[in-house]
Amino acid sequence: QVQVVESGGGLVQAGGSLRLSCAASGDIFSINAMGWHRQAPGKQRALVAAITAGGSTNYADSVKGRFTISKDNAKNTVTLQMNSLKPEDTAVYYCNADARVGFSPYKPYWGKGTLVTVSS
Repeated sequence: QVQVVESGGGLVQAGGSLRLSCAASGDIFSINAMGWHRQAPGKQRALVAAITAGGSTNYADSVKGRFTISKDNAKNTVTLQMNSLKPEDTAVYYCNADARVGFSPYKPYWGKGTLVTVSS
């Protein structure tokens, strides 16, 4: 199977920066895309940023210009650099990998999440 593990969350003041990292491991044949979602209290989980194996990126409007997603295909890792953080960025951030095990179809695998708290 596939394991996805996030790291790098924590407490930061508004205007500060944090860097989240995520690694996918296990019986991975290939990864189509990796990304970050977040879920704030009382809200649904929503896409923050995603990146394909080919390097195409997609960002939520609320983070464009502040967050940058990058990847290392060889290591099956993805990083989210978050700058100019705002209190509304406070959420649990989840990493996901759209991965294929053997000849099975691609499906999303999720990490357990890492908490980001931005104080005003």
